Amino acid sequence: MTAPGPALSGNQKRKMKSAARLYAVQALFQMEQSHQTADQVVREFLEHRFGATYDGAEMQDGDIALFRRLIEDAVNHQARIDQMTDRALVAKWPIARIDPTLRGLFRAAGAEVTQSDTPPKVVIAEFVDIASAFYPEGREPAFVNAVLDHMAREARPEAF
Repeated sequence: MTAPGPALSGNQKRKMKSAARLYAVQALFQMEQSHQTADQVVREFLEHRFGATYDGAEMQDGDIALFRRLIEDAVNHQARIDQMTDRALVAKWPIARIDPTLRGLFRAAGAEVTQSDTPPKVVIAEFVDIASAFYPEGREPAFVNAVLDHMAREARPEAF
């Protein structure tokens, strides 16, 4: 066990939470594509992604507790989250037909909206930013915003 380091600033904590959300989307995508278990993917991310350096660029450390919780909740509540996503999508586009990166994003965001006390508007903003990172030139961020808004209003109407 390592000794605790210096206290983190609010901005550092926010960046670590944002990184954890991004890593959760990537991990959920990887689980679907490789058929790895949640435990296998979480271990790989914690050992090889969080704070790793690639081509001289250091990856952001993530909030480990949030990352684990998002993966666990996305897996444990996947049926409910996928059903909510389906209701938010156009009838002819069930979740199984959408891009696997977006599926991972909707599952991670759905897990946070339904299983945490994070304000839904924060969850939506964070995951729209992630969509913008994956699809900088596309219409996906607006699509993600609309779907997550629908899901959040269904899951936590009192927050709006």
